[in-house]
Amino acid sequence: MSVSPTPHTARDEIGVLEAARGWLEKDGAVAIATVVDTWGSAPVPIGGQMAVSADGRFKGSVSGGCIEGDVIVEADEILETGKPKLLEFGVADETAWRAGLPCGGKVKVYVERVKAEDGGNELLSKAVEAQQSRRGLVIETRLKDGSKTVFAREDAGVPDDVAKRFSTAKSGLVETPDGEVFLHALVPPARIIVVGASHIGQVLAEIARLSGYEIQVVDPRSAFAAPDRFPGITLHAEWPQDVLPKIGLDPYTAVVALAHVGHIDDEALKLALRSDCLYVGALGSQRNHAKRRERLLAAGITEEEIARIRAPIGIDIGAQTPAEIAVSVMADIIRAVRGPKRKAG
Repeated sequence: MSVSPTPHTARDEIGVLEAARGWLEKDGAVAIATVVDTWGSAPVPIGGQMAVSADGRFKGSVSGGCIEGDVIVEADEILETGKPKLLEFGVADETAWRAGLPCGGKVKVYVERVKAEDGGNELLSKAVEAQQSRRGLVIETRLKDGSKTVFAREDAGVPDDVAKRFSTAKSGLVETPDGEVFLHALVPPARIIVVGASHIGQVLAEIARLSGYEIQVVDPRSAFAAPDRFPGITLHAEWPQDVLPKIGLDPYTAVVALAHVGHIDDEALKLALRSDCLYVGALGSQRNHAKRRERLLAAGITEEEIARIRAPIGIDIGAQTPAEIAVSVMADIIRAVRGPKRKAG
């Protein structure tokens, strides 16, 4: 069985796009404001969005403060004229002080009109559906006229500067001979699947949750996968080979085998190693990993696939306690998501 907590609120960008799609279907047009550049203490990161309807309703945020009022006024005009506009707020602006930008902060916001007759429904539907199915998209917008090109991770011939956005999840402005373009990386949040509801798993789940990662725990032993041991965490008291295909393993998912029980960990590793998930790690000493390697080879897993396993798991910080090991594992996952890659094994 699966035990899930109260569903989390959808990530802001998904909610904004869904609202924009609804208003577009109702009114035929919607304004979308996107943070395309920041410097200093800007409270909303690059890629943050706000949708504004024809009757002045809005969803999302571009500053977390009073800049929204100014943007809504501009959006109302842009809904009439159809001409996109790049707005800039900085430390000298009174609204910037009220919005939390007094420490040298600056934010650039691109506001544009999206119309149904120009393919807006298709664009927004594609973006929402990609997010809901955990498929990455990068949307290239030419700022001078708002023209767009949509790239999916699986597309062939994706330009290098676009391709790297799928792994870094970083949006940003790029100078081209034809003017500035904004590359908006709409990629799903990183997700961690912990196999083995151990003491380390308990701490790791809490650290991951506090770090803003989606976290799910899998363990067929119901006494271990108990809600009182993992409050607020999605639990699956099932065998990994049964539940992982349902959850789905994608390039934004890390699989961490912490059961320290061969027939549980191995089943998860077999699936993870033959997927394109971003991280595969397994608890155990070098001696235990050597035995695991023999078992996996006997099961048909190749040497190249086994080499993907981070084992011993985690960054070497001399960790000894379950909490310290969980910290080292979380740090290793963050490095896999955000930072320079290192060779597994």
